[in-house]
Amino acid sequence: MRDIFTIMQFTMKDMIQRKSFIISTIIILLFIIIGFNVPKIISSFSDDETFSQKLLITDNDNLFEGSLELLNNDNYNLTIENKNIDEVKEEIDKENYDGALVITKDDSIININYIVKEMSLFYEPPEDLINNINAIYISKEINKLGLTDEELQHIMPTFNFTAESISEDVNGNVFVMMIMSCVLFYAIYFCAYQVSSSITTEKTSKIIETLVTSTSPKNIVLGKTFGIGLVGLGQLILIVGTALICANICLSKELLNQVLDLSNITVTLGIITIIYFVLGYLVYALIYALTGSTVSKPEDIQSANGPVAIICIIGFYLSYFTMMNPNSELNVFASMLPISSPFCMPFRVMMGLSKPMDVIISLIILIITIFVIAKIAIKIYSNAILNYGTKLSIKDIIKMYKTK
Repeated sequence: MRDIFTIMQFTMKDMIQRKSFIISTIIILLFIIIGFNVPKIISSFSDDETFSQKLLITDNDNLFEGSLELLNNDNYNLTIENKNIDEVKEEIDKENYDGALVITKDDSIININYIVKEMSLFYEPPEDLINNINAIYISKEINKLGLTDEELQHIMPTFNFTAESISEDVNGNVFVMMIMSCVLFYAIYFCAYQVSSSITTEKTSKIIETLVTSTSPKNIVLGKTFGIGLVGLGQLILIVGTALICANICLSKELLNQVLDLSNITVTLGIITIIYFVLGYLVYALIYALTGSTVSKPEDIQSANGPVAIICIIGFYLSYFTMMNPNSELNVFASMLPISSPFCMPFRVMMGLSKPMDVIISLIILIITIFVIAKIAIKIYSNAILNYGTKLSIKDIIKMYKTK
């Protein structure tokens, strides 16, 4: 056990002192800080006054009998004035107004002619304003009929729209889940990848020969895996902590509540997420330890790790796409499958879709998978650790595993 802690300490120190680790961590933190300050940066370059369209409304036939003065819309700067069509066009041509609404009546049809100098995204027909004009005219005509409040309520009832799902209620915020899924994927994948890189680098520099004479291959594999995992967990906590602090400092509470629903982020969820991070990391780290021991040149790492990367990406996207339909059977399958459960199960817990027994079964499957992979990885590593030749083939790896 002492040898494992010694290798852990050596690995953690080596990881933290790497320029690539320091630079990547600083860049990620800077992106987080700048990203949360984007609204303030944008507002500092924009005028305080919001853009409002300046519109002229003409009712030469007095169809609204002065009731157009009731129009109120913050998106428009309205002027109610009687002008003929030529005068209206002249005002717009001089850019005194952005547009005009000319109201006329033809028999029983009320025409609203929208006039602008040039159609664009900023000067599209103001449908909300036209709807308000329509409502004012209907209200004016109904008042002329002298109807009581009960009769008006019967003719123009208030509609209350609600949405309801017959499926199991889903709590949580999909946006939060997607962000957390991406963070977990980054932490698990890139930290596990460092195990393979570290083993291959030490084989190249012949440091591994010194380690083998000092302790067993089993201690080397476990020490490196745990050491890099602790560094990755610390980096993950630093990234998430920075993001939460920046979100609370840089974003208003109203905007934060609209974009992120953090009401379901509990201590229990945090503990479960950390547990799945550790176990998910162990699954991929031990596989990467296996691939790292089969190569002796750093340039061969990419090709050796290719199949593992594909498995990791499949696991990530399997959980990512099941978020679109959390109640599907595929989502349950993804939360049990070892390659995807570290990304999927924490969010089923967050949404209130998983039972305690589901979590226990998923953890048992993960732990069994870790022991099986660890046994294979340590056996192959023990036999391939001093291989300085070409990259081992699958046939060679199977032969080494069968060797006592």
